[in-house]
Amino acid sequence: MQVTPTTIPEVQIIEPKVFGDDRGFFFESFNHAVFREKTGVTASFVQDNHSKSSQWVLRGLHYQIQKPQGKLVRAAQGEIFDVAVDIRRGSPTFGQWVGCLLSAENKQQLWVPAGFAHGFVVLSETAEVLYKTTEYYAPEHERSLLWNDPAIGIDWHIGDHTPKLSAKDQAAVPLDQADLFAYELS
Repeated sequence: MQVTPTTIPEVQIIEPKVFGDDRGFFFESFNHAVFREKTGVTASFVQDNHSKSSQWVLRGLHYQIQKPQGKLVRAAQGEIFDVAVDIRRGSPTFGQWVGCLLSAENKQQLWVPAGFAHGFVVLSETAEVLYKTTEYYAPEHERSLLWNDPAIGIDWHIGDHTPKLSAKDQAAVPLDQADLFAYELS
């Protein structure tokens, strides 16, 4: 497994070692000991989620203000543009975002720590997204950050396409109105 920090070092791109031949491929998508050693992340995962979406569906930017979730995200089918936004007030990278193309073809994963809003948009005809979380889903604590907040300025790689949003994401708030996390030095 290879780990590459992004421009926000806590957000990391995980690339598994893939073994392939004329029959197909095999890779270990998660190994707790190796993940901990290579990333330095000591959190444990408690829930696995699986979604399927059609092209231009944008899910996010989601976070839980209490019981915050770290997420390990990958696309098992199709291609997505995956985004993490630092919403830790006082952080040196507060309000900044990083994005990564995740696909069934590249098999990369994105580690999104707690304290970040997370979302993705589907670039292929459909995509199935799998992600592990470090905390259980708590809908009463879930919040949505506005996907196109100009203060953040995310380039979603969608050109002139209008993303398909849930009612919850249509009602999302901009960063200056959002519930935020306090930044803690580790």
